[in-house]
Amino acid sequence: MKYAKRLQSLMLYALGMAAALPAWAVEVGDSVGGPAVRQLNLPVPVTKIAEQISSLHNMMLVICLVIFVAVFGVMFYSIFKHRKSLGHKPATFHESVGVEIAWTVVPFVIVILMAWPATKTVVAMKDTSNADVTIKATGMQWKWGYDYLKGEGAGISFLSNLATPRDQDPATVKNDNYLIEVDNEVVVPVNKKIRIVTTANDVIHGWTVPAFGVKQDAIPGFVRDTWFRAEKVGTYRGNCVELCGKDHAYMPIVVKVVTDAEYTAWVDGKKKEMAAKADDPSKVWTIDELKQRGEKVYAANCVACHQANGKGVPGAFAALDGSKIVNGPKAENINIVLNGKSAMPAWKASLSDTEIAAVITYTRNSWSNKAQENIVQPAEVLAARK
Repeated sequence: MKYAKRLQSLMLYALGMAAALPAWAVEVGDSVGGPAVRQLNLPVPVTKIAEQISSLHNMMLVICLVIFVAVFGVMFYSIFKHRKSLGHKPATFHESVGVEIAWTVVPFVIVILMAWPATKTVVAMKDTSNADVTIKATGMQWKWGYDYLKGEGAGISFLSNLATPRDQDPATVKNDNYLIEVDNEVVVPVNKKIRIVTTANDVIHGWTVPAFGVKQDAIPGFVRDTWFRAEKVGTYRGNCVELCGKDHAYMPIVVKVVTDAEYTAWVDGKKKEMAAKADDPSKVWTIDELKQRGEKVYAANCVACHQANGKGVPGAFAALDGSKIVNGPKAENINIVLNGKSAMPAWKASLSDTEIAAVITYTRNSWSNKAQENIVQPAEVLAARK
């Protein structure tokens, strides 16, 4: 009786949990441009390529389903209708030319029906010629760097980091775009061919936006490309889809498609913003100014690998707290931050002279570090670049 009551309690608890699941699932709505609640199919396509991929997916699913039903239907019918208990005896023929021809020709025709439209789509996916805007996407642990290379907006560059607070309380209800929101979106004009050139600073990443039908690996030392032409204004989300390290789940991709007028306004605003952030490398900063700014640079670019306490990740990323390089001559410290070393990416293209000087000064004066050369000026970083 005692065990029966326990079993009954467990069953009631399980039923209660099952009843609560639907209510919990709908607390968060569909993500704008991202996954939807209870989504079963591919996202709504907004490019011709994505439409073709969706059509191919549906067509091949139907073909596979028809084959499945036909093969297993014939098999089960034959087993049931020709079983031994009904007096049937096995056939004695050894081979049949007709059957041999049928099971060779029919699969061949099916493969052609599937391969022909698929090949046309794959060829179209690789045609990156005559792009209106070319953007380089650089994967790095764990963020994306974007450089507008050609077309309207050429010269714009920025880093795109996860915007979801890392210290968000796990007990709180997440917003609709939890872990798929960024601080700097990629902005492109609608109905224009956008070429994406991919590469990486450290390990293999994957630049993917499902609504565009785009997935392209970003490989260190290689340059690859893909393209899309979004036909609908809106915000569309993706992720890195290559397992790239411990924070693989925290480098989302967000592309905002806008009208031509809105894009021109964004380009003007972004260039003014970049000009305002371009510090004069000849300016002499106080140590407190550099430490204050360096703390922000560290939080945005370094904390994922070296941790907030500077202890790093044993076996993967070096500790900065107590580091011989951080506490040693500043010239070597500047060189490593500029040019990278091993798992450490080069920051010379992503950070300004002032930002590099600030973050080095911050690390040389933080935690237990007490470097003799405890301040680095932007002019020193500029000199090291040459």
